[in-house]
Amino acid sequence: MSESILRVIIGASPPPRLDKALARDVPEDAALSRTRLTKLIETGSVQRAGVVLSDPKARVAEGDKIDISVPAVIESHILPEDLPLDIRFEDDDLIVVMKPAGMVVHPAPGTPSGTLVNALLHHFDGNLSGVGGVGRPGIVHRIDKDTSGLLVVAKSDRAHHGLADQFAAHTVERAYLALVHGHPDPGDPRLRGVRGVSIEPGAVIRITSDLARHKTDRQKQAVYFGHGKHAITRARVLETFGTPPQISLVECRLETGRTHQIRVHMAHAGHGLVGDPVYGGRRKVAKAALSDRAMDAVMRFDRQALHAAILGFDHPVTGETIRLDAALPSDMTMLIQALAG
Repeated sequence: MSESILRVIIGASPPPRLDKALARDVPEDAALSRTRLTKLIETGSVQRAGVVLSDPKARVAEGDKIDISVPAVIESHILPEDLPLDIRFEDDDLIVVMKPAGMVVHPAPGTPSGTLVNALLHHFDGNLSGVGGVGRPGIVHRIDKDTSGLLVVAKSDRAHHGLADQFAAHTVERAYLALVHGHPDPGDPRLRGVRGVSIEPGAVIRITSDLARHKTDRQKQAVYFGHGKHAITRARVLETFGTPPQISLVECRLETGRTHQIRVHMAHAGHGLVGDPVYGGRRKVAKAALSDRAMDAVMRFDRQALHAAILGFDHPVTGETIRLDAALPSDMTMLIQALAG
């Protein structure tokens, strides 16, 4: 792979760490975020006087000449497809779309076409950020195939780096609406006794754990403590259905954004998502607590009842605060109507 060499001269009064100093002094048009620079340092792509600097915490001094080997962007071989896009915001640097349930974000061995990336490439005539590599041009974050909701995509490399930094710093506002089994009652002694669960003011349930691949099923994520990626979910019950409550509408806010995080954390708390074939379990619903119509709607719901409803961030180029919300899709709305009827 061809690469270019970018020389950065460290300015006066540099920060004590290499990664911070580079983030401050790298030319703006290079579109290299601190997150990206850290990865380049750790992979041996940064040198000083011919000596590789592989520690982001390495000390630097004013006048140091730092050479960064920046890999060339690999051209994407994904084909554009004329698929409908529900665009909620767009400018020269980014786009926010409402992804429907059932659409995969980017191609994979089992889904080589019909993805959001295929649709985006058609919409932009192939002009998306290349930071994500061959398989995911422009993609900064993902939501699961059968989860609906808001997703931001970078059109420029500068926007991609800026958004990636915000996601890494956990400053992006992400709120999901979920229908879960049971009633996650903050006063429930059983819930309070679940490892990793604590209660915060406002009846907010905080679930903290590490997440990593399941030991036997590599397609699943599992809760661990002391192993995996740190994950924090906050959940708040908005409404309950049934007497006694059998299903609850819950707002889940992500502090971190790990694979399947809400689905795994709610299942860990004993309240798996309605319709979730992987983590939802086969939780029984008391027939006497719901109407026949509601029972039928719950049994027929064939995806995890999860929707990315709110997305908020600072525009990585203009600095403008962007905050968008997306109403529930029709299938979740109809399920709630049946539950409330």
